[in-house]
Amino acid sequence: MNLYLRMLKWVKPYWKVLLGGILASLIFVVFNSASVWLTASFINVIFPQEHQQVVQNQESTVKIEEKIDANTKIKNFTNRLIIRKDPFASLKALCIAIFLMFFFKNVFFYLKNIALGYVQLKLIRDLRNALYAHLHELSLSYFHRKKGGEILSIVLNDVGIMRRAFTVSFNKLLVEPINILTFVILLFIISWKLSLLAVVILPVSLFTIAKIGQSIRRKSVRTSKQIAGIMAILNETINGIRVVKAFAMEQFEKRRFFSETHKYFKMTFKRRRLRAISSPINETFGVGVGVILLWIGGNHVLRGTGIEAEDFIRFIILLFAILNPIKTLNTVNIDIQEGLASAGRVFSILDEKSDIVEKPDATQINSFESEIHYENVTHQYDTVNNEVLKDINFTVKKGDIIAIVGHSGAGKSTLVDLLPRFYDVKKGRIIIDGTDIRDITLSSLRSLMGIVTQETILFNDTIFNNIAYGMTDADPKAVKAAARAANADEFIEEFPDKYDTIIGDKGSRLSGGQAQRIAIARALLKNPPILILDEATSSLDTESEQKVQMAIETLMKDRTTLVIAHRLSTIQNASKIIVLEDGGIVEIGTHSELLEKNGLYKYLYDTQINPTVNHQT
Repeated sequence: MNLYLRMLKWVKPYWKVLLGGILASLIFVVFNSASVWLTASFINVIFPQEHQQVVQNQESTVKIEEKIDANTKIKNFTNRLIIRKDPFASLKALCIAIFLMFFFKNVFFYLKNIALGYVQLKLIRDLRNALYAHLHELSLSYFHRKKGGEILSIVLNDVGIMRRAFTVSFNKLLVEPINILTFVILLFIISWKLSLLAVVILPVSLFTIAKIGQSIRRKSVRTSKQIAGIMAILNETINGIRVVKAFAMEQFEKRRFFSETHKYFKMTFKRRRLRAISSPINETFGVGVGVILLWIGGNHVLRGTGIEAEDFIRFIILLFAILNPIKTLNTVNIDIQEGLASAGRVFSILDEKSDIVEKPDATQINSFESEIHYENVTHQYDTVNNEVLKDINFTVKKGDIIAIVGHSGAGKSTLVDLLPRFYDVKKGRIIIDGTDIRDITLSSLRSLMGIVTQETILFNDTIFNNIAYGMTDADPKAVKAAARAANADEFIEEFPDKYDTIIGDKGSRLSGGQAQRIAIARALLKNPPILILDEATSSLDTESEQKVQMAIETLMKDRTTLVIAHRLSTIQNASKIIVLEDGGIVEIGTHSELLEKNGLYKYLYDTQINPTVNHQT
């Protein structure tokens, strides 16, 4: 119930449209009930004896309306509406009345669907937008914990299932109970004795609906998780298709994918069987009760000991008419249970809190003036038991080029990731110009920094828009100047569409070196005072590396730079080199100073320059 109420809170901005939809629904129910009631009046028109009797009753009626029952009052009103002295005139009036009832019923049915459809589609749009916006607020640690395929499944698949739940909630859950209630009231007005027997349908049907719905909800949770697994495999395979083909693992990946889809098939088929069986059970039981009432009531009518033939026909029509909303209500519950299962997964993301929280009184900074200081910085990831960084202390002066080296897993990337607050330090602090970075607004902190990583992140857009990413009004001349400075202009001009070339998903139409130079051009255009380079050339061939290295040297001019170095030959001119081992700083100094120390840096340097000699020593 809490989940359902939480879903309904999203309706609030559209309450006026919803109110109009509810009003249209109520008017629809009135015309729907009237159309069913009127249909049974054909017996008074078609059969001459009945028609004559009704006309005589109308002419000789001296009853006081207050003293007659509700059934007779409604019948008298209906007869005054359609019965004329001439049976053909009565037939004409009946036909017109039935047509008008059905016409207005469908007009309000349309208005109801349009109003409620507008609300539910708006809700789903808002929910999907809120999810997407919230994902941007979460820290990187969340995306390390969650599979990308699972997040995609929730945003696309689960929100889509919630859409169906919203649809049936507003379109059917609102209308069908009122329909059932109206039909039940009319049944009791006609014959309370027969109605008591008919009411048996409701509790049994509702019990069946509830039990089947609970089972479907449990199965829906499992199916949603399974489809997330399928999307995760699909996402991994597409992203790693080069590796899959290189290792000839196509058959393995097919078997893995087919196994997951088979599990999904079995789960969804079980759920489908429950959906399929619930409606026939309710309808069969309802028809059984209807047939019993038809037998009992029909016997009384034939013997002349029960209700009148007109009332009995109307009772039977209403009785069988009530089965359809009961049947619909059953499918409504199933859809709602599936929607609630998906809602639980959607709200699990919306309830996720970011590890990185901006203080309400955070300071806005617009420039970098003096220095960056790491003070007793210790860090540990939530998913890892040991400390990744331990008691890190160093200072970066404005204009310095700081190189960070060490074995894989030494903590190099974590060290630079703490500066833009991709993660928050567990102990100690990082200070920029005397201010703790946790006291600075995230947007202004990150606006000071340009980041170029080993894994180049590009978007399926034009080269121009990738370079100008984050700038809505970028000057074309400035974009081209940045491309030239990054040695990217030479290959861009070779494309037929030049800067308007669509580069494909993750820049698939570009080589590694070309993609890296686009990323460097993007950083140049941003013109940040602080630059972070995370092994930006480690995955490139020699020729590409030389071109990218030239672009990097252009990028580093007049900037404060932290560079994680893969090839130590590229950092010999660094202001300071920090050597990490097991999360701690073991050496710090210039290239020549560290070589003289004959420590870990010299070992790493010798290993790269002359690996054979190093191995022998």
